Amino acid sequence: MSPETPKARPATALADSNAPRRTLLLTGASRGIGHATVIRFSSAGWRVITCSRHPFPEECPWGAGPEDHIQIDLGDRADTLRGIAEIRERLDGGQLHALVNNAAISPKAAGGRRLGSIDTEMDTWERVFHVNFFAPIMMARGLIEELKAAKGSVVNVTSIAGSRVHPFAGAAYATSKAALASLTREMASDFGRIGVRVNSIAPGEIDTAILSPGTEKIVEEDIPLRRLGTPDEVAKIIYVLCTETSSYVNGAEIHINGGQHV
Repeated sequence: MSPETPKARPATALADSNAPRRTLLLTGASRGIGHATVIRFSSAGWRVITCSRHPFPEECPWGAGPEDHIQIDLGDRADTLRGIAEIRERLDGGQLHALVNNAAISPKAAGGRRLGSIDTEMDTWERVFHVNFFAPIMMARGLIEELKAAKGSVVNVTSIAGSRVHPFAGAAYATSKAALASLTREMASDFGRIGVRVNSIAPGEIDTAILSPGTEKIVEEDIPLRRLGTPDEVAKIIYVLCTETSSYVNGAEIHINGGQHV
């Protein structure tokens, strides 16, 4: 968890006791942006169901986590379908107010070197696309009735690498994120007809544990704000996209990069 990420406060302290509790499903919750998103929503009184390929971390300060964490390999189609069935069982016919597709992988070559379009093995392309692109639409389609019942919101986490050649993000990761941005528009058109909004956020350089060496050069030369973003700054925008504040926002991709894209 980032030093800037606030610790969770008891949900009952912030939630309206007369309002039905809302539910978020978040993929890729174990670190960075995902972890900050858990804190942001749970602090606002939401029930947060998390899923990742890792078990629930014992050191996580979020007390409600273990019973609402599902271990899923989103790179495996069969296991993704199994996970969706388990999520539906846990929702027990209830509503799903928000789905945040945050899980992603970005494989590197030996020594952390970037994998380009020529030297990326086909097995790697397939696994990256399954986690980064196919899993989001599988999750949304598999939980469509629960999203429809809540008039919910879907947020796909894309990347600045989806719109430019990035010095660290590999070709498979970048193209999967570009495809996810396009998918967001398609989903906004299709899911919007049943009252479910679909948007995406495209983070730039965010201060997490997986920053690559050389990021400081990008900060100095390419980011007008001259600093990294924090996971909580991203989580706050995700939260807005899942609440009534953005009730007429559909099919948008919001850049969270300090002006790096301009």
